[in-house]
Amino acid sequence: MGNIPRRGILATAAVLAAPRLVSAQAQQLAIATGTTGGVYYPLGGALANLISRQIPGMSATVEVTGGSVGNLQLLGAGRVGLIFTQVDAAVDAIRGNDRFRGRPVPARAIAVIYTNRMQAVTVASTGIKSIPDMKGKRVSTGAPGSATEVMALRLIEAAGLDPAKDFRARERLSPAESTNAVKDGKLDAYFFVSGIPTSAITDLGASPGVQIQMIDHDQYTAKIVEKHGPVYFNEVIPAGTYPGQATDNKQMSVANVLAVREDMPPEMVTSLIKLTWEGREDLARTHAEARNFKLEGQKTAAAGIPWHPAAEAYWRSVGASLA
Repeated sequence: MGNIPRRGILATAAVLAAPRLVSAQAQQLAIATGTTGGVYYPLGGALANLISRQIPGMSATVEVTGGSVGNLQLLGAGRVGLIFTQVDAAVDAIRGNDRFRGRPVPARAIAVIYTNRMQAVTVASTGIKSIPDMKGKRVSTGAPGSATEVMALRLIEAAGLDPAKDFRARERLSPAESTNAVKDGKLDAYFFVSGIPTSAITDLGASPGVQIQMIDHDQYTAKIVEKHGPVYFNEVIPAGTYPGQATDNKQMSVANVLAVREDMPPEMVTSLIKLTWEGREDLARTHAEARNFKLEGQKTAAAGIPWHPAAEAYWRSVGASLA
């Protein structure tokens, strides 16, 4: 289980009594994001600023977490009111599968925001050119409580490796920690799922004497979909996205959603999604991935989990077909 940040527990004491986020004197909304080296965290900070400025009487705070799995666990426990999450983790959560076995989470989508890209990262000096080449190497599969870890383990399995036996060492590091470990010669490769570009990988690519290598893995997507359902799809990270990235990277992707509990009051959901949609240009000034938050992206199939009824009504009112 992902660690619940102490700051998050303290900041959201009001939420414990009412998962929807409300205290009698002032409304507080805790937003669960991800690690500081990813995209959830800066976008969550920008969204919290919008909410605090533009919804009277409401204060929003951002929680640093391991990522999607931990965020869904926090939502299920009523300790946060709004989360960023990958669709694959959200589907597991509502079904009570995998990390959520016996503890399903009543999560509901309010928006499909942008695509998360699986990024398998190494440097030329390791000699790694494929996922099977990671055998016998030191590899990080992502921070505990992250959807990176879930997706990385599925990819490693599809490539025919056993993460418990086939790596010289398996670490569970954040992207920033992974980049530092690679630069220090203590790690050979790592996985990270995020929007692009992400600061940790940019940092690695820009490091003196380093030639970054992004490992193609699109050939495994069909096998993963066959086992885990149609939540994954292939995309390409264009050459030059990161410093020193000389070629396109053929990789596997998954959609991201903003999610709340099913019992959040409809008027609160409407206020949140209306503000997020109308403030998307403000969000894009923080990270370019917010420009991929589009009306045509609001599809029931892409959301993966049921819509909150108020979100479904809002999207239909502004012209989304949802089909």
